[in-house]
Amino acid sequence: MKHKIGVLGLHHDHVWGNLEELVHTGKAELIGAADPHPELRAKYQHEFGGAVYPSYDELLATEDLDAAYIFASNKLSEDLTIKACRQGLHCLVEKPMASTLVGAETMLSAAEQNGVRLMINWPFAWWPQLRRAIDLALSGEIGQIWQVKYRAAHQGPVELGCSEAFCEWLYDEELNGAGALMDYCCYGAVLAQILLGRPDTVMGARLRTGLKQNLLLEDNAILILKYPQAIATTEASWTQIGKLTSYGTVIYGSEATLVVDPDHGGKLVKATREKPEGIELEVPATEPHLESASHHFIMAIENPESPILPLCNAENGFNAQWILEKGLEATRA
Repeated sequence: MKHKIGVLGLHHDHVWGNLEELVHTGKAELIGAADPHPELRAKYQHEFGGAVYPSYDELLATEDLDAAYIFASNKLSEDLTIKACRQGLHCLVEKPMASTLVGAETMLSAAEQNGVRLMINWPFAWWPQLRRAIDLALSGEIGQIWQVKYRAAHQGPVELGCSEAFCEWLYDEELNGAGALMDYCCYGAVLAQILLGRPDTVMGARLRTGLKQNLLLEDNAILILKYPQAIATTEASWTQIGKLTSYGTVIYGSEATLVVDPDHGGKLVKATREKPEGIELEVPATEPHLESASHHFIMAIENPESPILPLCNAENGFNAQWILEKGLEATRA
């Protein structure tokens, strides 16, 4: 029996790859999708078939669903998740969890109160070398963790070729929650949360370089997370030329340093006192339920007691939102 999935929102560009992966699992049936943009509804119908609706409420009221894929603006995703949870639907929501901490808290409560699974999809969660690095760091393999660094950067959504519908809300502070800070500092926030927990202090800076004349929000940002015996930094850029330094992770410990290359097929390198130049570590083969967000989401709804991957656990998503909120407060001070 296939799980019946409805798609709420098509204006987050990550939706298309995730839907392809969902179909690839062979365990789900795409019942329909809702979005106010007619061109996106037409694209969905061409690629996946099924019903399309301009109204989210109409889809929820009309179709018999088991779960929802939510790929809308950060702000709208809050409301859609709450509605879907209250209807008893399991929810996969694209990162970050929300546009505000209050929104994230309400989403978490709605899932708990209605007994449904809520999973936050972070695209880097499906890099096996990053999962391996996290496991090694948490196991004590590198000693005491004293610094975590992550940088997400590209030339900008428009320059990257993102759709007009995607850019419309990314460049809207209310719908996104901020600019580059919300879009990209979120990754390092959730990573720091998993490795170090909630920080004592969050400091930050936002920069509008002026290189994008029509952008009224920050195109660069950095957050600094201070712990009793550690520090973490998470950087975001919408103006970086080239891929050097983009999407790299470094985890520093008292006994070793881990450097994680980005993307599928990226390397994991460990440096020690004996091997200061670093050696490449073997990354175990990916288990079926970790092949993609869709594989993992289906596992989660088929096995209600199974833990969701820490990177995609809604509690960690909420705590990452707390870090982002504190960072925004710091940049306004």
